[in-house]
Amino acid sequence: MFRATARWSLSVPAVVVALALVAGCSHRKSEPALEYMPNMAYSPAVKAQNEDPLRPGMSAMRPPVPGTVPRGFTPYRYGVEDSLAAQRDLVNPLPRTADVLGRGERVFMTYCVVCHGPKGDGQGYIVPKFPMPPSLLSQKVSGWPDGRIYHVITRGQNLMPNYASQIQPEDRWAVIHYVRALERAANPLPQDLAAAGIKPDTTAGETKAPAGPVPGAGEGKAPVGGKP
Repeated sequence: MFRATARWSLSVPAVVVALALVAGCSHRKSEPALEYMPNMAYSPAVKAQNEDPLRPGMSAMRPPVPGTVPRGFTPYRYGVEDSLAAQRDLVNPLPRTADVLGRGERVFMTYCVVCHGPKGDGQGYIVPKFPMPPSLLSQKVSGWPDGRIYHVITRGQNLMPNYASQIQPEDRWAVIHYVRALERAANPLPQDLAAAGIKPDTTAGETKAPAGPVPGAGEGKAPVGGKP
């Protein structure tokens, strides 16, 4: 009698499990079966671009509280008119290496070339229909400290808009190194010509740079994190 009862006590759960497995099999594979805790699959949260049910006509995405800044972000404390303070205080933190020059070249060819041209002489692609920008190879711009150029990129100047949202701070410094390389390629020093095996032209009023790419540019790696 004990063995029969034990046999039934084991067979009944087995039958229940088998029936449950059979019930789970269906040809309607595109429709979900019974769901356990459906709230885990269907979140009641409102999507950012949907209308806020508590604020009719408004997006559910709300602006951050005043004073909020992204992690790792340092606010730029110089205003538009503070170019002299910026050129005095700001120093390029990046070394002038092949990687940095290559990084600066990519940024320049993405954001700067349309106005300033591939050589930085102001012969950009949009110049025929717009006022010509100043040449980056001029004595005036060549004499600017790196901090002044960084400030112009960040805040803009005259007809040039600011590129603070498009170009990341490190990329701004990298593109400044590339601009310096363009300036030096256009007005090489005697030691530059000697290193390249070129004799200075003593008959001309000034020394011209040989045509070709900027030495060291285009050899770097891709930008880290991103957008000067």
